[in-house]
Amino acid sequence: RDFLPRGSGIVTRRPLILQLVNNKAEYAEFLHCKGRKFVDFDEVRQEIEAETDRITGSNKGISPIPINLRVYSPHVLNLTLIDLPGMTKVAVGDQPVDIEHQIRDMILQFITRESCLILAVTPANTDLANSDALKVAKEVDPQGVRTIGVITKLDLMDEGTDARDILENKLLPLRRGYIGVVNRSQKDIDGKKDIRVAMAAERKFFLSHPSYRHMAEKMGTPHLQKALNQQLTNHIRDTLPGLRSKLQSQLLSLEKEVEEYKNFRPDDPTRKTKALLQMVQQFGVDFEKCIEGSGDQVDTAELSGGARINRIFHERFPFELVKIVFDEKELRREISHAIKNVHGVRTGLFTPDLAFEAIVKKQIIKLKEPCLKCIDLVIQELINTFRQCTNKLGSYPRLREETERIVTTYVREREGKTKDQVLLLIDIELSYINTNHEDFIGFANAQQRNIVNKKRAIPNQVIRKGWLTLNISIMKGGSKEYWFVLSAESVSWYKDEEEKEKKYMLPLDNLKLRDVEKGFMSNKHIFAIFNTEQRNVYKDLRQIELACDTQEDMDSWKASFLRAGVYPEKDQVETEDAAPADTFSMDPQLERQVETIRNLVDSYISIVNKTIRDLMPKTIMHLMINSAKDFIHSELLAYLYSSGDQNSLMEESADQAQRRDEMLRMYHAIKEALSIIGDISTSTVSTPVPPPVNDSWVPESSPTPQRRPPTSAPPPSRPPAVRGPTPGPPTLNPIPAYVAPPIPSRPGQPMNAFGNSSLDPFSAPPQIPSRPARIPPGIPRRPPPRRPENQW
Repeated sequence: RDFLPRGSGIVTRRPLILQLVNNKAEYAEFLHCKGRKFVDFDEVRQEIEAETDRITGSNKGISPIPINLRVYSPHVLNLTLIDLPGMTKVAVGDQPVDIEHQIRDMILQFITRESCLILAVTPANTDLANSDALKVAKEVDPQGVRTIGVITKLDLMDEGTDARDILENKLLPLRRGYIGVVNRSQKDIDGKKDIRVAMAAERKFFLSHPSYRHMAEKMGTPHLQKALNQQLTNHIRDTLPGLRSKLQSQLLSLEKEVEEYKNFRPDDPTRKTKALLQMVQQFGVDFEKCIEGSGDQVDTAELSGGARINRIFHERFPFELVKIVFDEKELRREISHAIKNVHGVRTGLFTPDLAFEAIVKKQIIKLKEPCLKCIDLVIQELINTFRQCTNKLGSYPRLREETERIVTTYVREREGKTKDQVLLLIDIELSYINTNHEDFIGFANAQQRNIVNKKRAIPNQVIRKGWLTLNISIMKGGSKEYWFVLSAESVSWYKDEEEKEKKYMLPLDNLKLRDVEKGFMSNKHIFAIFNTEQRNVYKDLRQIELACDTQEDMDSWKASFLRAGVYPEKDQVETEDAAPADTFSMDPQLERQVETIRNLVDSYISIVNKTIRDLMPKTIMHLMINSAKDFIHSELLAYLYSSGDQNSLMEESADQAQRRDEMLRMYHAIKEALSIIGDISTSTVSTPVPPPVNDSWVPESSPTPQRRPPTSAPPPSRPPAVRGPTPGPPTLNPIPAYVAPPIPSRPGQPMNAFGNSSLDPFSAPPQIPSRPARIPPGIPRRPPPRRPENQW
């Protein structure tokens, strides 16, 4: 097909990206004319010329904005050819002064890509050593792996000369060698000579020429097409392993997601029923795994529902209990009032057991609040777990909504029953004060015993380790993170986890915890440690503040201190001044009675606490969590069927349907691609890369300094032509738009970027002798005198 614009002067003034696509029908499409199919290729040429003028004007201007042309044909391979402007030395018309630098930059944008094959085109009737195309190809492809030399105009050489040494890769060798082509002349183009006829003439030229007939099979446009085809094959073979591994990793990543869609066939009438059953079963399994824990799918990013509920049972709830029970001053005041009120106007000789029961019952009633709070916290975690487990139902919004509604309603019903049961437990404790309990100390022991001290944990047992921020004033070192180690007897902090450099050790005796409000500028949660005997705890500080990043961390650390025997401080409702004068009598008998009852209350409340701490998790598990699991497994499906129409319940969201279709399409496409790659791997034959050649004849850098550096080429040098003066792709039989320079009329060789060829021994190959200017530069047939190899 003849559709590339040709003529004298610079014709290609914008890059033409020509995509060849193998197709049954033959037509062309432009990116800027979407939807329009060109069947007449004369119209294609006219459109290229018109589109060039649209951007660059009609007076020889250039532009780096490419024209995108796609040609569909049964006679082409899937290749992309890029036709670039020929090199210009002098600006003409509307061309800018730096036209040669602009063209060089434009060319380098394309040929620097590793996937690009460079056709270094040089006319045979010019000096090969001055080839701009070879020079710029050497810059971007120093190993010569991507460069193929193309010699044109072999039929225009001066009589008595030929290019045999070049084509045999002897004169200026290239790694991939040279291929000679004979294109149509301008006269043939003007006369609309058919390209098939031109290719036959080219074949005849090589077969009949005495210098080329022995290598005619390796010359001509068809051989160039085969060479490019082989390079495409080699490229495919080289990239197959990487492509296969990439496709396999994509397939593996899709396998898991596609698994859930494989059973949902839209044409299956029972699909919705199957999907509903599978979804509900999966929801039940996921919920059970979240609560009970599982080894097959462990979440390493955050705590699951079951782990969070466990922390509520064994950290938050005991901490809340301790905060309520231990209020020494208020408790003693209440005991004193109770003893006096039981005796009334009489003076009692014995410690009244009624006062003990009254105080114990009052303390037991206080347990209701932390118990109910514990249930509320567990319910919140349960609902969060439900929501997390219904994420997999996201493809059916109505089903997800109904499932959440039904399960949440059920949990709310169970909440009432659980709270009633817990309150009943406390009422049972209130109904009978069992002073015969084996752990109860009794009156005799209570009178002999001083204030009960809580038993410490095992000495030197490490309870917890972790990072905490120690907040102290800037004068004393400022806030800084330390590695804290809490044991049964002390709290120590170190510089880091290695625990080599200990900063301080604080004994736990007489320590208590105190809440501290968050500072205005700080987002950390803070609590303080202080000594009840008003002693300094660290340097000259009466208390030290410890900061955590989250409320959860702070609650957890407080619970750990609790296990070590460090309890929270109690807020005193009544100040000393406001307290009645008769609160604490100086009567030693009353003091002994208060102390006795205090010890009895402490002993009995610890028994009740132990019972409640044991029964609360059991009650919640039985009445709420296990019951919810049974409901999901046995009754949820029935509730869903009765809640509405099954078809509306199983309606997919549009987004999900589209996502599923795209994912299945991608999955099957990748599988097909892998099977195609398997076929190609066994049938594709690639050729090895030719061995390196001595390419020292191409100078590393130009002696002429460049005015400004190019935008995309690393080595600064004179702008040469990527295709020499021939802008068209050789596979399409182009005829040069930028024809060979006219034969000079004055003696001597013309000046070039390397200097005068007659003066500079490095500027041209030594084989070319000086001759009159009327003879165009060519290659002599007679063997030239040899020179040392290091000179060229």
